[in-house]
Amino acid sequence: MYTVTRSISFCYGHRLLDYEGPCKHLHGHNARAVITLAADRLDGRGMVMDFMDIKKVAGDWIDQQLDHVMLLAKDDPFLPVMRDHGERVFVMDANPTAENIARLIFEFLQGKDYPVLEVALWETETSYASYRP
Repeated sequence: MYTVTRSISFCYGHRLLDYEGPCKHLHGHNARAVITLAADRLDGRGMVMDFMDIKKVAGDWIDQQLDHVMLLAKDDPFLPVMRDHGERVFVMDANPTAENIARLIFEFLQGKDYPVLEVALWETETSYASYRP
């Protein structure tokens, strides 16, 4: 099996519901999504996928949907306040943990028929979560 990995950096804000620690408050992260694609064979160019193609599709979506955006759970009571003040918000079905953000990016790429194997989301320089089915 062949794999290629592309890293995409972005900034986001969030807070965690039902959590008893500092992350229950609004705060931000300088994150890095590490996207790994896999294939049993290479294309006609000898690639799983061109790194620039990964950047174009994944990077553009992350820039438009997640970068400098507040990620909140759909039942977060702060959501109406953010919307009322015209703030950019991405509403998630689940708590916006690093694990769920990694899965969100994974499922976006899977929906674009990318042969995605795993997405890791580095929330800090020392901590990351990953998703692979």
